Order: sequence, then structure tokens, then C-alpha cells
Amino acid sequence: MKRLFTSESVTEGHPDKICDIISDSILDEILKNDPNARVACETTATTGLIYIMGEITTTASVKYDEIVRKVVKNIGYDRAKYGFDCETCAVISAVHTQSSDIAMGVDRSLEAKNGEDSLYEIGAGDQGMMFGYACDETPELMPLPISLAHKLAMALTKVRKSGKLDYLRPDGKTQVTVEYDGDRPIRVDTVVISSQHDPDVSHDRIEEDITKHVIKKTVPAYLIDEKTKIYINPTGRFVIGGPMGDSGLTGRKIIVDTYGGYGRHGGGAFSGKDPTKVDRTAAYAARYLAKNVVASKIAKKCEIQLAYAIGVARPVSLMVDTFGTSKYPDELIAKVLAELVDLRPAAIIEKFGLRKPIYAPLASYGHMGREELGVYWEKTDLADTIAYTIKKAFEAV
Repeated sequence: MKRLFTSESVTEGHPDKICDIISDSILDEILKNDPNARVACETTATTGLIYIMGEITTTASVKYDEIVRKVVKNIGYDRAKYGFDCETCAVISAVHTQSSDIAMGVDRSLEAKNGEDSLYEIGAGDQGMMFGYACDETPELMPLPISLAHKLAMALTKVRKSGKLDYLRPDGKTQVTVEYDGDRPIRVDTVVISSQHDPDVSHDRIEEDITKHVIKKTVPAYLIDEKTKIYINPTGRFVIGGPMGDSGLTGRKIIVDTYGGYGRHGGGAFSGKDPTKVDRTAAYAARYLAKNVVASKIAKKCEIQLAYAIGVARPVSLMVDTFGTSKYPDELIAKVLAELVDLRPAAIIEKFGLRKPIYAPLASYGHMGREELGVYWEKTDLADTIAYTIKKAFEAV
């Protein structure tokens, strides 16, 4: 049975992504000096204004204004004619410390209060459910539509920043529709790219250049055929962009951040949150588990759900779904994973090195599948152990 599936990505100059990068850049700057800080930083952006808000408890001195202007400049909004200027935009901050009601559950977990093992005594920073996903469609074990959408967005930024297409501006979006035959991706059906640009460049030139320097350099030739549809700036003009064209908000691109809709998302955003927030930490852990299951070859695709209660260290549930692609029962895989990996927040933080300033590069082009960044949740160091342990457990049943 043939079907189509579509995912999108956005460039770092998209107003929502500007906000994500600012929030994570603030987090990184704080973690450099205070690894145990509690941070829940939100950013909004609109014409001429960046607004920082949230709960931040830290011993670090934070110069919000400097961080914001540096981020906006690095993205490329450095002159008024682009619709936003790092030098002249207003920066307002309204930050307060973490609620004491939340802090007492995070500082000391329910298990520690009950006299249980206190090696990792901090509790989850909130209740909620998180998902992780992996499949064998790409080398990084991500769904093909979101993988290609991210690579196109990266390529769009690269040709702009390198000067190859110097008339492009920071704001942009990409979208890829892949045709599947059953579970196998067979071709790219549609590519959509919208990029902010200089008002004096012709639409024909934009179409020609982006097709040549972005699409053909990014999408493998064997996936494109005579029926593949390509739309570049389909409205014909995209001059007004960034915060001038639309407001921005941290956490509004959570599907772009994860699996492009191919795998489920628990609902919590990542950017601006320190690792005691399981919205972020447990989503990374779930990706790690799912990726290692697929890398172990015991399943072609895998989705993991974790759920937590605020102030409680151990997850209240762990669910595995291999979508009928494994000969082993999902319940058995879940049991083995729970035994192999400590999923208490402090254990994940320690194993993945999450108190380090690693977050700003993740804020654009996806948090998952980013093997080039060397993040721990993309490692497949558990794959052989999973394969061996599952086989032994299955034989013993």
C-alpha cells in the first residue's frame, strides 16, 4: 500500500527558532557557571522587541541583554532593512526564582524522603509523558521526511551565511513529502522551500539558485523523479520575515524539534529548560532507548513512552511499541530496558552529561538525530547488550 507522509523544518531565523535559541543560550551561559541551576526560560519576539520571562534560580550573573543581542547577530538579523536589528531591538526581562512548591519535590525525591535509595535523590521536575522514536529509514535512525527537511533547512542557512546566495535572509521553512510503499520510503513526492530574501532579487533567480544549490545538493538524486513537485516561495515574494513578519515564542516548534510528526510527542517543549525538567531529559532518554532497540536489529522501528510524577524519581510507566516489526514481545523489551537503564532524572543527567552547556546548537534543526553534535542520546552503545539480553530473556520464557 502506497502512502504519503510530510514533515517540515525551519531555519534559525524563523521567529519561533530565534526564541528557542535565545532560551537555550541563556541556559548554556548559566550552566557554565552554575551547573545545578534551575532554569525555565521563555522568550517571545515581535517587531523590534525580545522579551525574556520565566523561573531562574542561579548563583550565576546573567547579562540577558548581551546574550540576546549576540544570538540575534549570529543568526543574521544585524541591520534594520532585514526587519530586525540586534543593535536597536529592545530587550526586556521579567524573571523570578523557581516556585518553592516545585523546588521541594525536585530537591529531594519522594523515594529519598521515604528512606529508600538516595544515590539519585532528586525528583522529576514535573508530571508528564515523553516519547522517543527511531526507525531504520536513515543512517541516523530517523524518519526520512524530517531528516531531509532538516538537511534542507541547514543547507538554506549555509548558502546564506557563506555568501553563495547573499540575497537570502535568515527566515525560512522547508517541507518534504515522502512516498512510502508499505513501510519503505521509495521517493520524494514534494519539496517546499520558502526563504526570506532581498526585495530586489527576481523570483526566477531564487527558484533556480535554491533548486541548484540547496535541493539538488541535499536530496539524493535517486529519490527525485520526473513526478517530484518542487515549490519555492510559492506566494512569489517573501521579503517581510522574522519577528517583523510574525511573532515568535519558545517551544512552539516541538514537532520540528523531534520527529516531524512521524513519532508521537508528549507535549512538553525542550528549549530553556534545565535537565531536572523531564520534558527534556526523559525525551532524550526515550530517544536513546528507541535508537538502541533499532540499532540492535531486534526491531525496524520503535517508540518508547516514559511517564513521571512530580517529585518522584522513578518513572511511573515505560511503554514499548515496535509496531509489529520485532519477533520479541514489546512487554519483554520494556522489562529488559527498565533493568538495563536507570531512568531516574539524576541518573539520566549524569549518564548523558546534561549539566554542561550543550543546548544552544540543538535549538535549531532538531534535537534528535544530531549525531554531528556528539550528544549522548544519539549513541548506540547499548545495542549489543540489548540484543544479547533480549535473546536470553526470550529463551528463558
